[in-house]
Amino acid sequence: MTTLPGKPKSFWLDSTETTSFPQMENVTVDVAIIGAGITGITAAYLLKKAGKTVALIEAQQIAASASGHTTAKVTSLHQLIYATLIDRHGEDAARLYGESNQAGVEFIAATVEKEGIDCDFQRNDTYSFAEDKKNLDKIQKEYDAAVKLGLPAEFVTETTLPFDIAGAIKFTNQAQFHVRKYLLHLANTIPGNGSYIFEDSRVQTVDEGTPCKVHANGITLQATDVLLTTHLPIVDTGLFFAKTYPQRSYIIGAKISEEKAPAGMYIGVGNNYHSIRTTPAEDGGLLLLIGGGGHKVGEKSETEESYQELARYIHSHFGIDKIDYRWSSQDYESFDKLPYIGKLTPANEHIYVATGFNLWGMSKGTMAGMLLADLVQGKTNPWADLYDSLRATPFVTQESIKNNLDVGKHWVMDRLKGIQDWSTDDVKPGEGKIITLKGEKVGVYKDEAGKVTAVNATCPHLACIVNWNSAEKSWDCPCHGGRFTCDGKVIQGPAVKDLEQKVV
Repeated sequence: MTTLPGKPKSFWLDSTETTSFPQMENVTVDVAIIGAGITGITAAYLLKKAGKTVALIEAQQIAASASGHTTAKVTSLHQLIYATLIDRHGEDAARLYGESNQAGVEFIAATVEKEGIDCDFQRNDTYSFAEDKKNLDKIQKEYDAAVKLGLPAEFVTETTLPFDIAGAIKFTNQAQFHVRKYLLHLANTIPGNGSYIFEDSRVQTVDEGTPCKVHANGITLQATDVLLTTHLPIVDTGLFFAKTYPQRSYIIGAKISEEKAPAGMYIGVGNNYHSIRTTPAEDGGLLLLIGGGGHKVGEKSETEESYQELARYIHSHFGIDKIDYRWSSQDYESFDKLPYIGKLTPANEHIYVATGFNLWGMSKGTMAGMLLADLVQGKTNPWADLYDSLRATPFVTQESIKNNLDVGKHWVMDRLKGIQDWSTDDVKPGEGKIITLKGEKVGVYKDEAGKVTAVNATCPHLACIVNWNSAEKSWDCPCHGGRFTCDGKVIQGPAVKDLEQKVV
């Protein structure tokens, strides 16, 4: 087995306390919010302030899933997006995208100040950069688009990075923060006066009605309106699993001296790009965060390679050898590059959804929480049409065709994989394999002590065959991004049921 560097835990989680809210109870509220990341917590915070009673319901712990595994850049510069949006949707839509995401940035800044939140918030510049000239035209095109839209863009050829670049687009007056300190503070304002936070409550189903009914842990909660803020909706009727695709990426953290630390936040462009920022460490120093290694969920088994590549990058570009943290994150990308925010389906009057943040969840998740809060209250919002969840879906694009064909390929071809005539000797300690047993696909994992655990390898979401993730010791679904522990417990939806354990 390959020894990986660093503590296998998100720095944001490691530097904050574990929460302990109760499990879901049979209560009635104005709004039930399923999923307690940045979108759900923002919406709950705003609705509670508006006088609504809310129930924020989380399958595990609040602010510990996608929002607890981010790089936590708070910016409206999203690598390369504005030139694409102008080409696909026009200047007005691209300008509104910039304005709405900058509104998300400013909401966080204003809330930190108003609430007095100690979350390492600081204003910072952000850069999308090309290390070599072959990607410089992409930077130039993005800069031209941003200037056309009136965004705070500059073109620069010098930064405080310890290596040369060919050029970069820079947005001024953006921000960074400790995402979990921020979200935990907001969350603590929610319970009381008829409002609740519930943890360890994986919602199985939601029924539209008067009122709507939310089912979890054998308990039913009632609400006038329901917000699905679970990254990808846990119900399939809106077909959002076919309008988005799941991506995983990897992050390492390492101590760096203030003299060597770059100022600002960075993301590269082109193939094998990297994300770069620093954050205050708990001991008073600085932690350098390097992200990269992205791939579709479930399509790479030897995921140790992604961490090893990041370790090589931080050594070659920053001269750092000791890694303190490593973790991975997951995002859903929409085919038209815009989030889906609004009603679940045309038939739903009281169930809303937000998904497809395309790797930039801090500004978009905040903006989505703001928009959902307005929609529930019947308020006019200037972003509602742009992000309308019921807009025409771009199934017929090169990207959407490829990704949905990939899903079909996995659904068919993965049923053919798996060794037959096997013994436990075929599985090494620390390894997982798919095998075929009596015509059934079974995922077999052997821990370092030699104990074997087996699960049904068919994802309970839409029956794709899961794949082994070696670095995370998990079973990952390559179709829609569901993830499970080595013994089959749900880590991440859209699946809401565990993998069935098997005896081998």
